[in-house]
Amino acid sequence: MRKLKVFAIVMVLLAALFMSTCGELITDGNFKSFDSKLRGTWVSNDPSKYSGSLKITSDTITIEGYRESQTPLDGDDSQRPFKDIPKGKPFKGYSEDGKIFFEYGDAAQDGISYIYTGGGTYPQEYKLLEFTFGGRKEILEFQTGF
Repeated sequence: MRKLKVFAIVMVLLAALFMSTCGELITDGNFKSFDSKLRGTWVSNDPSKYSGSLKITSDTITIEGYRESQTPLDGDDSQRPFKDIPKGKPFKGYSEDGKIFFEYGDAAQDGISYIYTGGGTYPQEYKLLEFTFGGRKEILEFQTGF
């Protein structure tokens, strides 16, 4: 009977420890992530003017492409997507209220607004991310998920 009491006390203590640890993880307001529907690789759906991609994981975003050399000679460089952001470098970030935030420049505080659109049925499903840069819309198409 004594072993049963010791076992019960140990179990109660372990349960209390587990609950307090989980409670801290759940209530920690510092952890933010990208919405699960944004996670994956996104590519330009019209690369005739600008081409590039976004790779979004739970907590990082990496931008590829969209180089200066893609801006036409008579073009407006303010329309180049993600123009002042280093390419090929993963940045810690998250999404919230229709904006993507990540640790670089204005994107850290102001975020970059996006519109997510998805629909259709398999195999004709589609997922699109739309951004606006310098008054020009840039639409990216979902390629692969994580």
